[in-house]
Amino acid sequence: MTYLSLSIAAVIVLILAWFERRSGGRNRDWVINLQAWLVNVAAGVTIYAAFASWQGPSLLRGEELPLWLGIPLFILVQDLGEFLFHRAQHSIPLLWSMHSLHHSDPEMSALTTTRHFWGDRLFKIVTVWSLAAMVIAPTAEALAAYFVISFWNYVAHANLPINFGRWSWVINSPAYHRRHHSLLPEHYDSNFAALFPIWDVLFGSYHQPEGFPPTGLDEQPRSVRDLLLWPLVQGQPEQHESSAEVTA
Repeated sequence: MTYLSLSIAAVIVLILAWFERRSGGRNRDWVINLQAWLVNVAAGVTIYAAFASWQGPSLLRGEELPLWLGIPLFILVQDLGEFLFHRAQHSIPLLWSMHSLHHSDPEMSALTTTRHFWGDRLFKIVTVWSLAAMVIAPTAEALAAYFVISFWNYVAHANLPINFGRWSWVINSPAYHRRHHSLLPEHYDSNFAALFPIWDVLFGSYHQPEGFPPTGLDEQPRSVRDLLLWPLVQGQPEQHESSAEVTA
């Protein structure tokens, strides 16, 4: 699955990069983003292999549900978990010290999707992914469906002028997610959703996107060493100190 995922992701990134260039977008940090991707791939075949999500009993068993119900229910539960974990990343200093690597990209693009600290996934394995498995044990079909739909994250991070306007609450988009990455104080703590903004609507963090504001943080990684040790080599940017005080 790792090689298949990498292959599909590479094709999607190349296609989106072509469209980004056509629309006038740039990606100054593409080398760092590729390095971050490789670091995460290396962690995936080494460190992550020693960890597994919850394998115990679940509230619901996917195989006992019809596919038309089990698949969307698992996707919604998983996406809710991602949303709540994302809120925690902006509220808990330790999680923010890792997540800030993702927000440090000065020019969002499809490759920003891969710009994550390698330790993020470890926390997800033992928290959000395990909790989702405790709610509903997924079937192979549900896992495959989520695997496919998760590639939409590359589109949501793309530097493309796509804005669904009054329909932005239906699914994430480049304009919707760019507001989340915005440098402007009035945009802080908004639009946390990974796939479905309905969670932002329900939890009060939904804001309809307007334009494409600037992104990035003052501190940025300059080397593979920075990517490996990011929580230790970066500070706490002032713009998100207030955000860290907001509870999920």
